[in-house]
Amino acid sequence: MHFTFRQLQIFESVARLLSFSRASEELHLTQPAVSMQIKQLEDVVGVPLFEQMGKRVFLTHAGEELYPHTRAIARQMKDAKEALESLREGIGGRLDIAIISTAKYFAPALLSRFCEQYPTVQLKLSVSNRAGIVRQLLHNEVDLVIMGQPPEEMGVVMEPFARNAHIIVAPPHHPLTQKAVVTVTELAREAFLMREKGSGTRQLLERFLLSHGVEVQPRMEMSSNETIKQAAIAGMGIAFLSEHTVTLELETERLKVLPVAGLPIVRDWNLVHHRDKRLSPVARAFKAFLLEQAPQMLPRVG
Repeated sequence: MHFTFRQLQIFESVARLLSFSRASEELHLTQPAVSMQIKQLEDVVGVPLFEQMGKRVFLTHAGEELYPHTRAIARQMKDAKEALESLREGIGGRLDIAIISTAKYFAPALLSRFCEQYPTVQLKLSVSNRAGIVRQLLHNEVDLVIMGQPPEEMGVVMEPFARNAHIIVAPPHHPLTQKAVVTVTELAREAFLMREKGSGTRQLLERFLLSHGVEVQPRMEMSSNETIKQAAIAGMGIAFLSEHTVTLELETERLKVLPVAGLPIVRDWNLVHHRDKRLSPVARAFKAFLLEQAPQMLPRVG
């Protein structure tokens, strides 16, 4: 088969976006030019790669087989380009980082310091929940990820760089804030404000409660730590959160830590990447920076 890299590049864009028009915008081509290149590629491989139903575009079985190969080629070309640029210009280029939503309370300060040291770096930052982060790792969509514990079955490399304490907080007027020690049994009677199912924070809480033979039903489920904090401040219930997310609220006494036996649960923040990922010079620079600077910049927890 004789196809061109450009045809594979265009196929990868259409397959990823499932849109000829959006691919044309991304590649700075006209839509007819994109369609023509895809048609020529289909002629070469001998089978359709896309099918269209109304305005929606779908990959055929052949397209699904080809797509992961073109994704790998695209990443390799990006890595090669960044490596050559780094040799020519020093540490620079694009760095794609994804962070778990809880990390947004401290990650921007770290990234700002890094960009001060390497001003030519073009940073792309995405924030997602645990399920989104795992998907990005699985599909090799980002260079590096900041998260807690990745799934054990995933083939990743992880480097711990800071401690992450999880606590239960309540509004200052809550009766349990007056106790010297709160038992897990007492918690079972409380209204919990929880993250959505699949959240790493929620999974950690559920494992803790089940280890004490306790199971609770949330009063409310929310996908935002900010919303959970505001609901707790308003007296709607208690919440299990990373201490990093409530630093300001604890300092201003809008929330208080419940002295629960067995808490805090302290885990690591990890810098994670796929084990088959070949880190670019800028990614290696960020990894070294984070491992050195994070312990100094992040508040001590636990």
